[in-house]
Amino acid sequence: MANKDYSRLARTIVSDVGGEGNVDNLIHCITRLRFYLKDESIAKDEALKNTEGVIDVIKGSGQYQVVIGNEVTNVYDAVVEELGPEFAKKLDSDTDTSAANDAKKPSTDGNPITRNINKLIGVITGSMTPVIGVIAASGIIKGILALLTLPQLGQLLSTKSTLYLTISAMADSAFFFLPVFVGFAAARYMKGDPIITAVIGGVLTYPQIIEWGSKFKTMFSVGGFNFQFLNYTYSIFPMILAAWFAKEIGNWLKKSLPSYLQMIFTPLITILVVSTITLVITGPVIQGAANGIADFINWLVHISGWFGGAVIGGFYQILVIFGLHWGVVPLVAQQISGSGESALNAIISGTMVSQGAAVLAVAIKSKKDDIKGLGFAAAISAFCGVTEPAIYGVNLRYRKVFISGLIGSAASGLVTGLMHGNMFGFTGSLIGFSSFFDPKNSSDLNSFYAFLLSSLAALVVSFLVTWFWGYNDQMKMGTQVEKKKNPSKA
Repeated sequence: MANKDYSRLARTIVSDVGGEGNVDNLIHCITRLRFYLKDESIAKDEALKNTEGVIDVIKGSGQYQVVIGNEVTNVYDAVVEELGPEFAKKLDSDTDTSAANDAKKPSTDGNPITRNINKLIGVITGSMTPVIGVIAASGIIKGILALLTLPQLGQLLSTKSTLYLTISAMADSAFFFLPVFVGFAAARYMKGDPIITAVIGGVLTYPQIIEWGSKFKTMFSVGGFNFQFLNYTYSIFPMILAAWFAKEIGNWLKKSLPSYLQMIFTPLITILVVSTITLVITGPVIQGAANGIADFINWLVHISGWFGGAVIGGFYQILVIFGLHWGVVPLVAQQISGSGESALNAIISGTMVSQGAAVLAVAIKSKKDDIKGLGFAAAISAFCGVTEPAIYGVNLRYRKVFISGLIGSAASGLVTGLMHGNMFGFTGSLIGFSSFFDPKNSSDLNSFYAFLLSSLAALVVSFLVTWFWGYNDQMKMGTQVEKKKNPSKA
């Protein structure tokens, strides 16, 4: 798609969502434009779905989501340009756009629990999306390093060599300073001050704090209560809350302090107050709860074995339809940061392969040029860890293809659960093969063998079920996929 096509597509999208006057705010994730519209009812759903360059339209999490695929960043820039300079300025203002959810639907407005869940999903999406790419890339590098140090391959690289340590630092930095990146992204999403929030993230990753946290050294005792430092490297949830605190305190200070004092005293007070609250109160509570939940789910997945693997594998990609998988992303990151492994992510990895295999079967079997082109591109994307082009471009349009992928996912999850496979990195699907090597025990290849067999099961089962049952050229592509009006209740 050439640059000139982005502007044409942008004009069409803006027009079909109701014009620039109907757009309250806009963000994007890896594959979707996420609009906050003033009135969703005037958007032209079917016209958008039939627009070249648009894969699908989804309504969920309080957002009007236009699925674009891998070109989403370029289309986003073009849409912002199409919306005009005033809208671009609005994106940089301090308006809390997450509140745009409040006026969407009467049923949502009357249910504060649903509204707050929608907002939470939006915050997680906005905070995690910008850092997913660097985490995934860093995970691949770490996995390749683990592969190069395997004794079975003659230990091509020594763990004490300068080359290994240097590349390892490149890979670890994204995880080590994750609170800084998440804080920056969360502040941008919530329209706070990204730099001040990043500094607070820097406090959590300061070497002395890390040293105390690693040793669980008591900070001080008040009224018989001991307050302890924790190790916040790799952490996510404490920083998201800290970003919200920083935004609220910053906004209050801007209203309360004289303008000539704001430049110095706004960051000074915000950093001191929010850092203290996070280190002493919210950080230990949230991080402890997050670690506990992550460890519990890891344990539950382990003991459930093949049954849990089959169930999770069979149903996970349904979450992707509603955009609810973003709620799982920080949980997986929490598991890897806490215990260094994620059995849940190992199962999720196979679901990506399954949807890719299903759309690959369609691409090979079909004699229609447009289906072939879309199918091959979507399959490559799925094998690289992004399944949305496959799901929305082809698989959901032919319902049986999507179901075929779910069947393959269940088979893959069964194998992973049966072999108690683990992942030690973030990146899944075929491109994430290196994430299945345990960097702490290079001689243990059980998880890698689990990856090979589960991926094979995903490929074979999904491909064959799609080929013989899920698809033929006589089938009519659906133009609309029914969605729950309130996906956060799912």
